[in-house]
Amino acid sequence: MSAQPDHTLATPYAPAPGAPADLLAQLRADRRASTWVPAFEQEWAAALDESRRTFSLAGLYEVLQDWQGRLAHAPAVDAFAASGYDDSEVIDVAELRGRRR
Repeated sequence: MSAQPDHTLATPYAPAPGAPADLLAQLRADRRASTWVPAFEQEWAAALDESRRTFSLAGLYEVLQDWQGRLAHAPAVDAFAASGYDDSEVIDVAELRGRRR
């Protein structure tokens, strides 16, 4: 028998040490900076408080991943919004959930 595991564990996401500052600079350069920067700073402060209480970096990593994703997908969202797609017939999620019950 081998003492080695027969599977590999997923490597947890660990951002570079300067990732929060780089992300904040990118957010400040975006046209949505007036709303995105305060929202990011609020979420980051909450994640910092949580990490101090729990001695876990998971919340900080999650905030970074979420905001990196928002920033990365913003051009696609802008293109979709500018395409003039008619979404007037979309069903409200709350209405859909009510139908299932």
